[in-house]
Amino acid sequence: MNVSTNASTLKSLARLTTELAVLLAIYLLGCQMAVWFSWPIPGGVIGMVLLLLAFALGVVKPAALQMGAGLLMAEMLLFFIPALMSLLDYGGLLRSDGWRILLVIGVSTLMVMLVTAFTVELVVRLRRSREA
Repeated sequence: MNVSTNASTLKSLARLTTELAVLLAIYLLGCQMAVWFSWPIPGGVIGMVLLLLAFALGVVKPAALQMGAGLLMAEMLLFFIPALMSLLDYGGLLRSDGWRILLVIGVSTLMVMLVTAFTVELVVRLRRSREA
């Protein structure tokens, strides 16, 4: 392994660490805002709104956080393992009301996908009209 490969690896690792730190800071700021203002909205949602505002105002370019966001998306299953393991404690609930739970999960997932699609479409149209 030569010196340029080591330098490139260290540079990529430093960028990844910086991007993850920025994403974590935005999340923590959202959590803190939820506490400060006693909002009934989860801090993660507030952090996502802050990140969206930063993108919309041009404070942060989406490409600047691409590597860190990509890593988090690739490892997203790890964030759900504790929730899935807790389902083992509620087998009776799943047997009696499992279909309702699956219906809520399905409908909410569909709603998130639709809202995301419409938001992306709106942003693309706004960007195109701004460029024209």
